[in-house]
Amino acid sequence: MGTPAWIPAGENDFGAESGLYRRLRDGCAQEWVAYTWHPFVQGLSDGTLPLAAFRTYLIQDYLFLIHFARAKALAVFKAESIEAMREKTASIGAILAETSLHLTYCAEWGIPEPVVRGTPESAETVSYTRYVIDRGLAGDILDLEVALAPCTVGYAEVALRILADPKRRVEGNPYQSWIDSYGSASYQAMARAAAARIDTLGESHGGAARFRSLSGTFAEAARLEARFWQQGLDAA
Repeated sequence: MGTPAWIPAGENDFGAESGLYRRLRDGCAQEWVAYTWHPFVQGLSDGTLPLAAFRTYLIQDYLFLIHFARAKALAVFKAESIEAMREKTASIGAILAETSLHLTYCAEWGIPEPVVRGTPESAETVSYTRYVIDRGLAGDILDLEVALAPCTVGYAEVALRILADPKRRVEGNPYQSWIDSYGSASYQAMARAAAARIDTLGESHGGAARFRSLSGTFAEAARLEARFWQQGLDAA
């Protein structure tokens, strides 16, 4: 697979240079590249990803979103302030609204709603979502946010890698709408805010003293993200 030879513009906009998020990401460089430049991602970039792989991903991503909303509900319970509780409550509504949009998107790819909702969760989906929730149940808000960050912030970095790819197919790329969604200014801003929140929680919740444990959580979530991509390729 290999590390891409370019540095995506804006990649280091996520988190402060000496902040916890950047330390976590840089501390698992091998796992991070395996996730953010996975062959699935490369196929999205150059348009060669088999359609069957993308359809499998779309279905499981819908099922993932349901548990992502549950994880955000847990974040409300674990939140350290009323302001954080309000923010996480709003994010739950946004994710639930996204599930409806996701079903519409699946329909555009020829996957009707009954098929999406009737498909069982894959082992990859179960292992990833339950891992995130388990970290939140066992730990505090920082443990949960670190487990969520590879998804929230990682997709923004994935989009930047694609947009910087010299081999990227622009005209006629069937996956351009997906790329546009995560490369959009609104999603990039949300991801930067999530990374900044990791930095803030790192300061308030003893991130430096807990770095070894948090780094393990972050790296495992990145590995689980890579497996989430791989299930699509395996199904093609």
